[in-house]
Amino acid sequence: MTSALASTWRRLKGSANRRPALEALPCIPMSAGRVATLDGPAEFRVTLLDLIARARERILITTLYLQDDEAGREVLSALYAAKAARPELEIAVFVDWHRAQRGLIGTAKSAGNATLYRDIARRLGPGVPIYGVPVQTREMLGVLHLKGFVLDDTVLYSGASLNDVYLHRHERYRLDRYHVLRDRHLADSLAGLLLHVVRPSPAVHALDTEAVPKSASLRPAIARFRRDVAKARYHMAEGTIRDGEVGITPLLGLGARDNELNAVVLDLIRQARHHLVVFTPYFNLPGPVRRAIDAKLKEGRKVTIVVGDKIANDFYIPPEEPFKSIGAVPYLYEGNLRRYCRARQGFIDRGLLNLHLWRHGDHTFHLKGLMVDEDYSLLTGNNINPRAWRMDLENGLLIHDPHGLLAAQNREELARVMAHAPRLEHYKSIETVESYPAPARRLLKRLAHARVDRLVNQVL
Repeated sequence: MTSALASTWRRLKGSANRRPALEALPCIPMSAGRVATLDGPAEFRVTLLDLIARARERILITTLYLQDDEAGREVLSALYAAKAARPELEIAVFVDWHRAQRGLIGTAKSAGNATLYRDIARRLGPGVPIYGVPVQTREMLGVLHLKGFVLDDTVLYSGASLNDVYLHRHERYRLDRYHVLRDRHLADSLAGLLLHVVRPSPAVHALDTEAVPKSASLRPAIARFRRDVAKARYHMAEGTIRDGEVGITPLLGLGARDNELNAVVLDLIRQARHHLVVFTPYFNLPGPVRRAIDAKLKEGRKVTIVVGDKIANDFYIPPEEPFKSIGAVPYLYEGNLRRYCRARQGFIDRGLLNLHLWRHGDHTFHLKGLMVDEDYSLLTGNNINPRAWRMDLENGLLIHDPHGLLAAQNREELARVMAHAPRLEHYKSIETVESYPAPARRLLKRLAHARVDRLVNQVL
């Protein structure tokens, strides 16, 4: 990045102009031929490793977590190998501060993935800094949920984090969406936020060193960082979409107020004229989204919602295994879905509301985003739930395709997902709490009796 661009970022990072209407949003024009949709997690892994190996200028990775497992170590090894081959290569990895310093939910307390980062740095030396980004003072109040890897002029965008299951390193996989966008201006835009807003913040610290501060000492810096990022926007060299092109608008979102990404999600739903498709891994729609979808249904528009079956939830625990409290989460979401469908069974009967439950063996489901008619598509890591709506730092790429150039790609992506997502015909086909395993049933009834189930829905 040039010094002039860095100066521009310093001027613009705190200014948020009034958001224009959806069709008037600034965008980066890009040849439609430079946008590709990958088939699945295995191709995502191969593409990521290939782009790392071929990078000549920069590799910037932002993800919720980079796990201490085979896939995580494979990615780190590839980054160190790229740096050894080309010392001038700029590499930076950004992960959530809190998530990196704890073990998996339900396991023994540990120092988390940061231990791996320090061990590898001790063995292989500097050159691949891994930064912890604290969005809030506690993980339950907000996490780093930015997506998108910048490798030279290419953006590899997915909601996936980096571990064995997301990268299909072994038998099981967690399905997400995967897109490759090759454009210098877009890559600069995503890189600019990381290099000129996130990394310079006093709240952000390297995790691959021994001198890692305590979270409590960072509270004032975290508060400032949160205020700065909430006001920030992706800077872009905007233009006009011409024949053969689509427009890409990178979006940022944090907090319930003046959230650019949230506003665009609502605009997309409201603008749907024929068919709206919503992907969400955990059925827990924010109130504004639920009301906007209801308005579309009342207008007679077709709405398709694709969600994971409870067995495809990453917190699902098979009945034959020891139960842990976190195992109640999939049942909580299924209860949300049953109540939602029961209230809208008439729309289901008329074919206006189409709920599809994804399930494929013991694999898991993690898709997010929207498709609107054949004009717009939103790629995002946003779960479209209350937590994402209010707490987490989110981003997304809005694709405006006025000429329908990516329509075939979108249809193929949707068809791959629907191959394992049958339509729900009636709410009564969804299990009730009485049919759940006894430990889950008891816990859910206690939550409901204490009236904290709604609170839990807000922070999951």
